[in-house]
Amino acid sequence: MANYRLVSAAFLKPYSAVYTILLAIPLLEEDERPARVTSTSRFLNPYVVCFIVVAGVVILAVTIALLVYFLAFDQKSYFYRSSFQLLNVEYNSQLNSPATQEYRTLSGRIESLITKTFKESNLRNQFIRAHVVKLRQDGSGVRADVVMKFRFTRNNNGASMKSRIESVLQQMLNNSGNLEINPSTEITSLTDQAAANWLINECGAGPDLITLSEQRILGGTEAEEGSWPWQVSLRLNNAHHCGGSLINNMWILTAAHCFRSNSNPRDWIATSGISTTFPKLRMRVRNILIHNNYKSATHENDIALVRLENSVTFTKDIHSVCLPAATQNIPPGSTAYVTGWGAQEYAGHTVPELRQGQVRIISNDVCNAPYSYNGAILSGMLCAGVPQGGVDACQGDSGGPLVQEDSRRLWFIVGIVSWGDQCGLPDKPGVYTRVTAYLDWIRQQTGI
Repeated sequence: MANYRLVSAAFLKPYSAVYTILLAIPLLEEDERPARVTSTSRFLNPYVVCFIVVAGVVILAVTIALLVYFLAFDQKSYFYRSSFQLLNVEYNSQLNSPATQEYRTLSGRIESLITKTFKESNLRNQFIRAHVVKLRQDGSGVRADVVMKFRFTRNNNGASMKSRIESVLQQMLNNSGNLEINPSTEITSLTDQAAANWLINECGAGPDLITLSEQRILGGTEAEEGSWPWQVSLRLNNAHHCGGSLINNMWILTAAHCFRSNSNPRDWIATSGISTTFPKLRMRVRNILIHNNYKSATHENDIALVRLENSVTFTKDIHSVCLPAATQNIPPGSTAYVTGWGAQEYAGHTVPELRQGQVRIISNDVCNAPYSYNGAILSGMLCAGVPQGGVDACQGDSGGPLVQEDSRRLWFIVGIVSWGDQCGLPDKPGVYTRVTAYLDWIRQQTGI
């Protein structure tokens, strides 16, 4: 329409103007074409609009569904601490250490009572586990400090849950059998870190105990960080030389033969963590105490203690193993674990990452058979391995721990890597210093 209007107007003007107007016509057409394109681009393709709307609805629906699931179904772990006074149990020195059978029995009874009570309550699906972290003297009786783990959905009211737990504990006190318990059932909510702090101060707490998980998972041969938190590397002139075990925050238990070439504490450091290349902690050594009657020819009394310059602050990845009781039963055929950075074959090189091996305890009689060590195993020694060989400690593992787990999932050091005929040969198991035979010597030196 604009073209026609311009041409009509041209006939009202002198003829000389017509040429100018005609020349202007194509220019005006070019000028107006972009305007037409711009106006049509304002309208989106209906398929694009439909896609955007549908995508928006789907995203909103997914977001709402995730939020509902997170609030209504997703569960989180919660820890609580409580203290129970046992009125009809008299405190005695046997309850000082988790290694004694009396400590284990009483703690097990309390844990079983708590577990049974919650499994028979309306919190049976929320209760995970209870663990006695300490037995202490309370007047003439005993007080048990207990940490309990539950799993609730996130939308549960904390105060309401606390009240429900206290109510169930009250039921337990009314049905405590032959344990006379003070009816105080007040509980305290703990953060994950606070619960871990309570648990790591108990010797022998593995990663499953610190999290109060339902089961321990051990697989493969390479250890994970924190799996064996008491394991240390003893380094001579900054090179890994032997293994060792933290038995408290100042002392490391290891083998005497580690120091045959050098026992100067200034030349040694200890490190923690699964890697010898990138350790989590370095510790200076103050003293090295070697058993006075160590005999290298027979490997007798192959035990030593290393005192650290400064005490170690325990974490979930670094803390002590339990010493066994003198009467602790170590039955032949029972499972044990040996850990270290030793070579994977005889005369091989040490490895930078901590490894673990599952072995079985072998009786001294079997180990002393003519086809095995032919009488070389003394009463202060302990054998562990597998009959067909292939799983064993080796060079570089010396001084490291052989540990066993008890019924309450605490770990005890029962042996110290000492000697053997090469590594992993059939009928030639690893030979360890028997820790139960040296408890008096350890206590005399350390005061533990």
